[in-house]
Parts: sequence; C-alpha cells; structure tokens
Amino acid sequence: MDEKNSSHVLDALSDRRELVNHNLTAHIKSINPKSLHQASNHLFLAGGKRLRPIVCLIAAEAICNMESSSFPYEGVLDLEGSPVNMLDAASSLELIHIFTLIHDDIMDDDDLRRGVPSVHKKFSTNDAILAGDVLHSKAFETLGNSAKPSSNLSSALASLAHVCSGICEGQALDVQFGNMDLVPIEEYLKMIELKTGVLFAVSSSLPAQILGQPKEVVDSLYSFGLLAGKAFQIYDDLLDLTTPSSILGKQRGSDIAEQKQTILTIHASNAGVDLAPFLKNGESIPNELNMDELVQILEDSGTISYAYELSQDLCTQAKRQLEILPHSPSRELLSDIVDFFCQRDH
Repeated sequence: MDEKNSSHVLDALSDRRELVNHNLTAHIKSINPKSLHQASNHLFLAGGKRLRPIVCLIAAEAICNMESSSFPYEGVLDLEGSPVNMLDAASSLELIHIFTLIHDDIMDDDDLRRGVPSVHKKFSTNDAILAGDVLHSKAFETLGNSAKPSSNLSSALASLAHVCSGICEGQALDVQFGNMDLVPIEEYLKMIELKTGVLFAVSSSLPAQILGQPKEVVDSLYSFGLLAGKAFQIYDDLLDLTTPSSILGKQRGSDIAEQKQTILTIHASNAGVDLAPFLKNGESIPNELNMDELVQILEDSGTISYAYELSQDLCTQAKRQLEILPHSPSRELLSDIVDFFCQRDH
C-alpha cells in the first residue's frame, strides 16, 4: 500500500473511531459499582484501533451504497423501513473483543496490553474475570437494543453468540497446542479462524444480517471477514517478532519466547530451525538483539517469506468476496483496509 492509500485508510479509521469511542463510552459508563467500571474501562481507555466495529460501519455504508458523510449511523433503515442503530451494533463487537483480551491475558498471565498493565495486573484476577463477563453481557444488551425485535435481529444475536462459542473453542485449541511439540499448519489455521477470524467475519456480515440483506450477501461478507481475520492474525505473528517492543506495546518476541505455537514456530520447526536458544529462561525473556538474530535465521529458512505470502494470499481471497457489493467508495475502503491489515507496523 502506497503512502497516499495508507493515509486515506488511517483517516477513514480515525473518523469512525471517534464515533465508536463516543458510543462505547456511554455503554461502559453504565457499569457499576465503581471498581467494576474501572476494571471494565481500563483497556478501552488504553486505546485500540477499533477495527472490528469500524469494519462493521464501513460494511453498512457499502451495503447501502451511501457516503459516510451522510450515513445515518444511529438510524439507518432496514429493507422493511425500520431504523437500526448501527453504532450500537458495531459497538457490541468491540465489547466482545475487549472481553476476549481481558480473559486471554488472565489465561496467559501477560503483564502488558496496549502498553499498560493488563487488567488482572492493574486490579485483580477476580476484578478482571468480572470485567470480562460484564462486557460480554453488555455486548448482547447493546446489540439487542440496536433495533426493534425482528427475525433479522434474532439472527444477528444468534450469530454473535455462535461467534463467542467459536472464540472459546479457538482459545481452547490454542491452550491445547501449548502441550504439543508440533502442530500441523492446517490445525493452526483452524485455530486462528476460530479465535480471530470469526469475530471479523461477524463484524463484516452483521450489517447485512440486521438490515435484512439476501443470504448470499451475508455469506460473502462473512467469508470476507473470516479470510481477512486470518490474514490479520498471521501478520500479527510476524509483527510480534519483527516490531520493537516500544511500538508493539508488549515485549517483542514474547510469543516465541513463551513457546506459543504460531505460524512462525510451526514453519520454522518443520524447516529444522532450533528455537531453544530464544525461549524464555526463568524470568528472563530474550532481548531485542536476540530477536534480531532470530529474524535473520527465520529469513534464511524461508519462514518469514512463507508467513508474509500466506497473509497476502488470504487478503487477495478476502477482497474477491466484496464483488457481490455495488461499486462504491466504501467497498473500495473495505478492500484497502484488508491491505492495511497486512502492511501495518503494530
């Protein structure tokens, strides 16, 4: 992606992020008591790209073939003429995402998230569990209130529940992989499809579902998000190793140091690379120089290029799914965002 297109995407993300943040603030504000509110609000205040709700908003714009400047985010009409608060629908996705981050950090006992102490480190494990649980519940409340009761809304709620089940299944597989010496790449791809892909899938398809679009539109947008989400995660695996800690907001190379199975470790092991010198030793995590050495080894083994090319191939497949939508600036923006997923620096 050239600098002009990159700037265009960043501006588009920024404009819609402001809308999402304002909406999320109102929903999180209602959480009580104060201790639970603070724990629930911690990662929200720490920042975040809000990619999932933004993808949802742009998909809605593309479906309706409307410019963002005139799009009625809080009252777009479905095919039956009933209003849908698309900002609420989109915000439900970010609430689910934050819930998963909080619980992931508990399970992995990670110290940092988005450059700040993780919720269970800042507060307590009990506070973090409750914060994740209340955000999960708040997501369904928010989506449920986004439109009047209808079969379309019921389907959207069922889809979000199905996705939450998938995320848990993906997390269980991720934990299971930690006890395996070698994970087949196909199983790893299935895991990231569940843990990461399905939330992007529902983010892009939910507008079509709640607005009453034909099944083929819903299905194509679901496939778009699923493929884009897998590409996003594979590129995340690359960034964990290649991006400095100061930009990542967490320790560089922590996935490999803590022996997590990623596309890099799996391919490297298959290529005969010895990762033992780069694993965590007691409380010591390999430093930036160790990671630079490992990057060179993985470049020589073809691992870096393999992961990059796989992410790009998934991006290409994802963008093909958008052909079901009418040509519009929002459709092009969805395509550009997928490119951004696999060219970002954090």
